[in-house]
Amino acid sequence: MLTSIIISHVWVLDQDAALDFYVNKLGLEVRNDMNLGFMRWLTVGVPGDRSREILLELPAPPSVDGAAADQIRALVSKGATGFTVGFATDDCRKTYETLVARGVEITQEPTERFYGIDIGVRDPFGNHIRITQAASGPPASGGTRG
Repeated sequence: MLTSIIISHVWVLDQDAALDFYVNKLGLEVRNDMNLGFMRWLTVGVPGDRSREILLELPAPPSVDGAAADQIRALVSKGATGFTVGFATDDCRKTYETLVARGVEITQEPTERFYGIDIGVRDPFGNHIRITQAASGPPASGGTRG
């Protein structure tokens, strides 16, 4: 059976701009940057956590055909693809201040929730990102994980 998630992807419209944002603004590290001939395999991950990677993928063949790629680009540009990735942090307010100083688009300032504190961020293409500091104890109310 399945034991973990090792890779997921985020649609991006320009891999060089994505690399700049995810590495220089969010602080991720490059894991792979390879020209496979038919596509560029560009992955990033959280420093110190080798268990997961994010593929910064262009909407293009071989993943999707040309018509689907056009539709995906339009949806991403509108921010209509919904939530794409979530990150954990030990200090959400400090992370918020760092991201603001780096010019990251913030869609929601630090907000206290039953599960902790989180912020909303948008990448240069329109993708929605959440960054969460988990509550120090069990959730007060509002749901369970599992």
